[in-house]
Amino acid sequence: MAGLLEGKRLLVTGVITDASIAFHVARTAQEQGAQVVLTGFGRMKLVERIAARLPEPAPVLELDVQNSEQLDSLAQRVGEHVDGLDGVLHSIAFAPESCLGGEFLNAPWEDVSTAIQVSAYSLKSLAMACRPLLHPGSSIVGMDFDNRQAWPAYDWMGVAKSTLESVCRYLARDLGPDGIRVNLVAAGPVRTMAARSIPGFAAFEDAWDGRAPLGWDIDDPTPVAHTCCAVLSDWLPATTGSMIWADGGFHAVGV
Repeated sequence: MAGLLEGKRLLVTGVITDASIAFHVARTAQEQGAQVVLTGFGRMKLVERIAARLPEPAPVLELDVQNSEQLDSLAQRVGEHVDGLDGVLHSIAFAPESCLGGEFLNAPWEDVSTAIQVSAYSLKSLAMACRPLLHPGSSIVGMDFDNRQAWPAYDWMGVAKSTLESVCRYLARDLGPDGIRVNLVAAGPVRTMAARSIPGFAAFEDAWDGRAPLGWDIDDPTPVAHTCCAVLSDWLPATTGSMIWADGGFHAVGV
């Protein structure tokens, strides 16, 4: 029986460690028949070592979404490994320390602008960089954390996620005529390196414990990875501009 992503060519960004959601999406995608190209930023040797833990070898490209030269050359560099893209995972976010941990009122614009550029504007940057390789039926998926309300300590990263959600809708509007879908997967808290960098992350863990109707394991990124792969597949052909929750149902219940 063919896998859900059999023959698909995917670009997966944001692999940092084998605990990262992006790594689990890449692994699940390969298990479902996809050919995967990865991007990393910064510690490329580490990313290459992590990539070696996937079921199949995957090329690793450097991508700094604040670097216009790397963005401009991305399609050509990806094209050295695959002749097109059926899907792209945007799993990129960053906020300087001043933007998190209860310093909302004091964070300077220079830091806030970095958080918004890297965490939200980059979805548009990545989509445009990959556009020459995309085709009708391609799917762009971004990783989100539902920001319809204010969260403890999340501060300007929360604002960046709200911006990401709006960027997704506008991209869906403008890329829809080309047959390209753009959606977000809003994950519950997963204990990744990125999560550990958020002061007060334990507050998220405590909130989900016992409240998500389906339960929630902060040490298991697999349900989120499965959801991402479903959205990257052909099985949601009429879904775009949407936020799809993979949070155990937490968003649907009150206190």
